[in-house]
Amino acid sequence: MDLLLGATLNCGARLARPGEFTERAFLNGKMDLAQAEAVADLIASRSEAAARSALRSLSGVFSERVRAVAQDMLDLRVYVEGAIDFPEDDVDFLSEGRVPERLERLVGTLLSLIETATQGVILNEGVTLVLAGRPNVGKSSLLNRLLGFDRAIVTDTPGTTRDTLSESMDLNGVPIRVVDTAGLRIAGDAIEREGIRRARDEIEEADLVLLVRDCGSRETVEELVAEQSLPSERLVVVTNKIDLANGIAGEVAGQTRPEIAISALTGAGIDALERAILRAVGRSEEAGVFSARRRHLDALNQACAILQRGAEALRTAGAGELLADDLRRAHEQLGEIVGSVSSDALLGEIFSRFCIGK
Repeated sequence: MDLLLGATLNCGARLARPGEFTERAFLNGKMDLAQAEAVADLIASRSEAAARSALRSLSGVFSERVRAVAQDMLDLRVYVEGAIDFPEDDVDFLSEGRVPERLERLVGTLLSLIETATQGVILNEGVTLVLAGRPNVGKSSLLNRLLGFDRAIVTDTPGTTRDTLSESMDLNGVPIRVVDTAGLRIAGDAIEREGIRRARDEIEEADLVLLVRDCGSRETVEELVAEQSLPSERLVVVTNKIDLANGIAGEVAGQTRPEIAISALTGAGIDALERAILRAVGRSEEAGVFSARRRHLDALNQACAILQRGAEALRTAGAGELLADDLRRAHEQLGEIVGSVSSDALLGEIFSRFCIGK
């Protein structure tokens, strides 16, 4: 094969660039940019759910929803700009209420699309889950229980874990990188201090943090969160070792944040914890989820924020001209998703990440 390839190259052929075939399909109008990216997402999918969502995007499901919103936005642009350009026709589009109503519907449609796209990003990119807490509360035991095999060393000696330890798993189709960390306390030596520093770096970057605590601890959750500077908005509390206190496994009612009582030793409450993790990262069982990327989600959020600002300017100042410009900019954001508005730099960045050829 190498000799054949060498002979072919000597005859004037060249090796394909990363993503060249898909790029040609996009440039020749055979597929849009979101569909082209779905090719790479399908190849790189790490679960059956991720592969199915990529196939939906490849078939054009995501693109069709984006184009439908873009068409509604274009229709509203035509209406608003026409009313501005031809005031002699006495079209008072501010007072008749049609524009605010149509804006409200557009924002609602975008919010629904953002929610579904978020599901696609989760399936496509996965999430990082960090186990944090005091030494000897059972973080390593919980890691082993979630993975289904013994990955971390478990002993009764506090501070056994000195460094971060990560492993990948699939939870209901969601690729998850689980990170076990050193116990958070005042370190006794340089090695442990470095482990705690790395733990804090992982906590800072995590999509979700599991605060693991001993059910017999006298410290409250709020004390632990404040002392350890944990992110309250990305936190699920795990009360472990209930087997030692005859505790009841499952979700703890009446708490200000999600709290699950478990036994990492026996496995009690793990199902409830897995459900809580999926809820916390925004995963649902919604049918028809398509693959999406972070740039798609950013564009949708930008478009939605621009429309909301335009609606507010229209309501408070009657600024029709400003609304027309906001509609144009929001429309361009949607165009970037499917590639009707794109730069060479963006295309180069996207296709450079493909495998060779495809």
